[in-house]
Amino acid sequence: MTKKILNRGAEAIIYLDKGKVIKERISKGYRISELDKKIIKRRTKAETKILKKASEIIHTPKPEDSKEENIILMPLIKGDKLSEKLNFYSEKKQVEVMKKIGNSIGKIHNEGIIHGDLTTSNIILKDDQIYIIDFGLGSLNGKYEEKGVDIHLLKEALESKHFQNSRKLFDAFKTGYESINKSEAKKVFERLQAIEKRGRYRD
Repeated sequence: MTKKILNRGAEAIIYLDKGKVIKERISKGYRISELDKKIIKRRTKAETKILKKASEIIHTPKPEDSKEENIILMPLIKGDKLSEKLNFYSEKKQVEVMKKIGNSIGKIHNEGIIHGDLTTSNIILKDDQIYIIDFGLGSLNGKYEEKGVDIHLLKEALESKHFQNSRKLFDAFKTGYESINKSEAKKVFERLQAIEKRGRYRD
């Protein structure tokens, strides 16, 4: 069975091989070879660490051991990619799904994990469970600013791709998020308001 490319980005190629998902960080020709290897090794190691920590808290692909310094090996999650399927669910199911997403993100934020690219393209629904994927831009800094940016990205995704019910869906996400740690959630959503205000002033 040949490798099937699932996604090709600026930083990595993600492909399917023998039922496993493999994320391979690619070299940059403009970087000095030795520096390039160090950067790839560091970023792969950092993402693996985030994935392992997140997988202990929420549903996300748990990385497997790999001898390659530029590769992350993960199980394939077969389900609905929400960027493609969310709009086709009933409104009731959409709201339920968004509450679950809020709950999951609230849990990892509560442990200081930032996703970094939180859109419906990186969320899969499988057997009524939410799986958050692709922590390639993630971090473990846990700052309110980064938490606010995570949520801002999701809100923008809802408004652009799922605009029919975007307000109701975001409110459902907020309900799920607040269920984890209400006092911390209050601070995060206050920071979100500040981020949105800055964006309006730039426009």
